[in-house]
Amino acid sequence: MVHITSTVVALKTITLVLGGLITYFAFKAYRRTGSRPLKALALGFGVVTLGSLLAGVLDRVLDTAGTAVLAVESALTAVGFAIILYSLYAD
Repeated sequence: MVHITSTVVALKTITLVLGGLITYFAFKAYRRTGSRPLKALALGFGVVTLGSLLAGVLDRVLDTAGTAVLAVESALTAVGFAIILYSLYAD
């Protein structure tokens, strides 16, 4: 069980770092161009990354039930993807 937990923590950390970098560069591109779709793209990736972060915190620090953690992460991922989808079609 410890091996699986370590693997999950490592993967969540990688997800947080990569998601944070994508969010940062998308926001930086928005600041440079002023493009509203890029702002929405940065927000969408930020929400997806936040979902992963909150899931990790809820699971490790607060020791909540696995289904609650999965629900929080899934909800934020769905919202983030909806924002990303909007950013791809916004003018």
